[in-house]
Amino acid sequence: MFNWKSHYETIHTSLLGAEYKPVIGITGNFGEKGCELAEGYYESVLRAGATPVVLPPTTDEQALVTMLEHLDGLILSGGGDMNPLFAGEEPIPHLHGINPKRDLCELLLIRLAYDRQIPMLGICRGIQMLAVALEGSVWQDIPSPTIKHSQDLDRAYASHTVTTADESLLRNIMGEETLYVNSFHHQAVRETGPCLRVSATAPDGVIEAIESTEHKSIIGVQWHPECFCLRGDESMMPLFRWLKGEAANYHEARHIHNRILTLDSHCDTPMFFDQEIHFDQRDPHILVDLHKMNEGGLDASIMVAYIPQKERTPEGYEQARLLAESRFARLHQIATENKQYMAIARTPAELYRLKAEGRKAIMLGIENGYAIGKDLSLLQHFADMGIVYMTLCHNGNNDICGSARPREGEPLEGVSTFGAEIIRKMNRMGIMVDLSHASERSFYDALDISSQPIVCSHSSARALCDHPRNLTDDQMRALAQKGGVAQVTFYNGFLRSDQQASIVDAVAHLNHMVKVMGVEHVGIGTDFDGDGGVPGLASASELINFTRRLLRERYSEEDLRLIWGGNFLRVMEQNQGVKK
Repeated sequence: MFNWKSHYETIHTSLLGAEYKPVIGITGNFGEKGCELAEGYYESVLRAGATPVVLPPTTDEQALVTMLEHLDGLILSGGGDMNPLFAGEEPIPHLHGINPKRDLCELLLIRLAYDRQIPMLGICRGIQMLAVALEGSVWQDIPSPTIKHSQDLDRAYASHTVTTADESLLRNIMGEETLYVNSFHHQAVRETGPCLRVSATAPDGVIEAIESTEHKSIIGVQWHPECFCLRGDESMMPLFRWLKGEAANYHEARHIHNRILTLDSHCDTPMFFDQEIHFDQRDPHILVDLHKMNEGGLDASIMVAYIPQKERTPEGYEQARLLAESRFARLHQIATENKQYMAIARTPAELYRLKAEGRKAIMLGIENGYAIGKDLSLLQHFADMGIVYMTLCHNGNNDICGSARPREGEPLEGVSTFGAEIIRKMNRMGIMVDLSHASERSFYDALDISSQPIVCSHSSARALCDHPRNLTDDQMRALAQKGGVAQVTFYNGFLRSDQQASIVDAVAHLNHMVKVMGVEHVGIGTDFDGDGGVPGLASASELINFTRRLLRERYSEEDLRLIWGGNFLRVMEQNQGVKK
């Protein structure tokens, strides 16, 4: 007789110290017997080393969100046709049976998983759902195919070939230009949309695979890779092993974000406060809001009052002061209106307390000392409003110092006599000196003047992108010697000068800065909503992707703690300790 009790005892013994197996959700089909799933899906996941769970078709929004909170990866399984009404089309005569119980569920699930950066693999119907959910389109019936795409054949055998695209993720995973696949479909992706690109085609040009254009872990295939494994064919297992690896990486990144404090040292979202944005919603007009912070695992952001450099006149100073005051007042108002979810913080200790309470933290900064004009007393005024740092200048010289990008006709200047007074007073008040945007001469002057470590809240490496706003290796070494920090920024023009930058370039800049300065002097200042953001790091919701990349680069959890705010907060504590 089968002894199930011995298996029960074995489980408790074997699980001690066992490696975590990432959880892969698989969307269930809906047939005559209710929710169903073919054996190949979960067997392939198990053989890849992951844990499969079946997701029933439901449109309960809270249930969908809860499911995703417990998943590390997602497989969108095959099945019937999609109702074309969801794609804004009327049904054509060749449309087959639709599956309305699944359509809305999967469209919602894909968008929610996409926002959370959850790795996804779409299979057959799944590739089509990916395309529609991410702004592409699907043929209801393939027009004029020259090969038979829907064959009466055992699904464990190949029916035709596909050609993988050069330099595609799919080619890299499978290691082959030509794949022997099994397709059983009469629909196919028509247009990929902006988020996806073609990664394989059939001999007649029909799209057979798609993948992310934004360095996300998303692949869709038109064939059924899960069917091959049931007869011991390993040819398609690389797809499932890829998903398992991506899911494990995602799981590790999420858990690290739960354990450490994550801080973005520079964000320009207050620039949009006069445009009726909704910080408590997932607002498409801004890159940072409460929902995106949750999705990307961001605990805290230093939101600045950006003050454009204008004429150095009493009228100009007055307008700059009023602009800074209005942006800070609106931030305080937003925090009050959403106090159950967020608060304004002034010290590192308050950041850690808010994280423990499950609330987001916002700190305040001034970008451009033009906001105080020539009035030293305004430093105390803005300190009372909560600022933790002030960027001494922006584009164009001011009364404090020279800019890395002076306006036409302006000389390259350093820190003025008035600027030296400002720096010394900031030191006494515990306000950090920020030298992003400052000229090299201003940078070295400020290092000599300041009695406290300084920061560059959003600057990258000039050795990798020759822009005057970036730091030279000598500047970085000098900054580190004085105990300061430089925060890599995601502004396209500061990452690459020759083409569109991406998350790959952001990681390269961070790696270079760590090599020059040491991991104890580097952090992250996105410049989101100030034109910061590149593919793979396009908003606060995608910041978890940066951690995932750094894990692949073999950074430890302690390294990530330092990079994600530990270094910056050390400097903040040292500056604020002087005031105490």
